[in-house]
Amino acid sequence: MAALLKKPLKLALVQLASGTDKAANLAHARSKVVEAAKAGANLIVLPECFNSPYGTQYFPQYAETILPSPPSKDKSPSWHMLSSVAAETKTYLVGGSIPEFVPETKQLFNTSLVFSPSGDLLATHRKTHLFDIDIPGKIKFKESEVLSPGNKVTILDLPEYGKIGLAICYDVRFPELAMVAARKGVFLFVYPGAFNTTTGPMHWALQARARAMDNQIYVAMCSPARDLQASYHAYGHSMVVNPNAEVLSEAQESEDIIYANLDENKIEETRKGIPIYTQRRFDVYPDVSAGKVSYKDETDHS
Repeated sequence: MAALLKKPLKLALVQLASGTDKAANLAHARSKVVEAAKAGANLIVLPECFNSPYGTQYFPQYAETILPSPPSKDKSPSWHMLSSVAAETKTYLVGGSIPEFVPETKQLFNTSLVFSPSGDLLATHRKTHLFDIDIPGKIKFKESEVLSPGNKVTILDLPEYGKIGLAICYDVRFPELAMVAARKGVFLFVYPGAFNTTTGPMHWALQARARAMDNQIYVAMCSPARDLQASYHAYGHSMVVNPNAEVLSEAQESEDIIYANLDENKIEETRKGIPIYTQRRFDVYPDVSAGKVSYKDETDHS
């Protein structure tokens, strides 16, 4: 089979903490993207809600309007920072996520923006599964009080390298997104995510390794750094996992940039050794990737 990853790729995950000053958050993120690019990264990922603190109380205040595209700088300074630094560094940039406001419907989304090395917007992903949990005595959080869910599987093409899938945080708990993307030929699934100090120790690494193992692809999970002064304590531990579910690189709790070299032969090698791709029994259970799946970019109506 043709290699899903066409040539070696150096991936960087930027784990950073964001405070209440949006301009400072954007400047900090920009400097870290430049640092990662100088270290040779071809694809750089920022964490979920990198332009603001994470919390339902913050989403309306920090939200930006990104449609019609391109937005003006006053409507979306985050969009313009991401576009300009991607072009400056000539890298692919997954801009973590930002709160997005749609004036026509008054809806808020948790939205990831991906830019090309020329600064062009390649794709958006609106968080599909909202983080509504209640673990007695531990944590209660309900994104749906403020946010609306997105409605698509997000797959995009990096022409020199191949296809990647993209989703956000809680989306990782729903294996169908990665399963569909893997069967459509992605070599990597990226999850900017802000697990917390309750759910992180339980399931962060487990979910990353499970999505990689189930689909025999690379998986990247990029978290904010932990800030114990903030109202929400992110878990940290950004990590890259290979198609054999081995952790290639992992951060701790503090700010850091981690790197991983993705090998174009690793997926094929893994799938030859444990050939689940030729052993699936679609006569016994359905292929979830064979159904009606929308890949329409949610900015297409701009």
